[in-house]
Amino acid sequence: MTPSACSDAVVVPGFPGPASLAESRAASWPADLSSLCRPRIAVMELATVAAALWLTGGRPESPLAVALLLVGTALVAASSSVANQILERDTDGAMPRTASRPIAAGRLAVRDAWWLAAGTLALGCLAMTSAADWRPTAAAVATWLLYVLAYTPLKRTTPLNTAVGAVAGALPVAIGWLAAGGPERLAAGDARGTLAAAALATVLYLWQFPHFMAIAWLYRRQYEAAGLKMLTVVDPSGLRAAGQSLAASLAMVPASLVLAVPSGSVRLFFVAAVASVVYVGFAVRFAVRRDDASARGLLLTSLGSLLGLLVATVAFGRPI
Repeated sequence: MTPSACSDAVVVPGFPGPASLAESRAASWPADLSSLCRPRIAVMELATVAAALWLTGGRPESPLAVALLLVGTALVAASSSVANQILERDTDGAMPRTASRPIAAGRLAVRDAWWLAAGTLALGCLAMTSAADWRPTAAAVATWLLYVLAYTPLKRTTPLNTAVGAVAGALPVAIGWLAAGGPERLAAGDARGTLAAAALATVLYLWQFPHFMAIAWLYRRQYEAAGLKMLTVVDPSGLRAAGQSLAASLAMVPASLVLAVPSGSVRLFFVAAVASVVYVGFAVRFAVRRDDASARGLLLTSLGSLLGLLVATVAFGRPI
């Protein structure tokens, strides 16, 4: 459009003119950035890395190195989220819950999004390598590859995508374990931190099944319309999703209790027992009822149980 054409633009009452459109686009940038990076997921990953770091090595010698590690982890997580939305822009556009995402809605060009994904990945790797060495960075890159190149395309082909995605969700534990010198400590005969980190990774892996099955149930019709092979789509009765949720939540009980073994903390044992048993209770409720109310209850309980476990792990779980 030429400058003269812009100057002759007609402003219709009730509709934004050129200036207000520019202001609207500018105002949407914070929301778009949040949608692209999904900070709530990044915060969970950071909490996981911090918990694994604490369980393995205790109080860090260099707070600056820890800060760089967490910043790098957040950047890599943001990169994976952007790359995921690039690959899923068509399916995102087909679902009301994701249609307004910047790439799916066309507010961010695919080429620019790839530059953003590559830039945040590179900066994140640089920050992590500066904080520790190449091993935590390698774990972060492995998580990125698994999430973007395996989990994301599998959503179109098989309900096993959740099992693969759950591995990516548990891998950040390895970042903290490696950054705290977990392999060296284990080789020196100190297996307590490794046991605690392994228990945390197992908990995180199992925790994701009820959490994502609840989401898959609540949005099953949207997933079906978008052509995604979630378990609630291939089995609309919800029996298989409920079975996976119940089995994973039951297995999470002993895994959560193992978290307390290296520290010998009665308080952590108590919190782990309560959080995991409550999670089982809501998984049972979902298995029996298989409706939106029980799925929503399971989803909220999943968030509360994980928050309680992570807080208790950091507060009480340092291996003695």
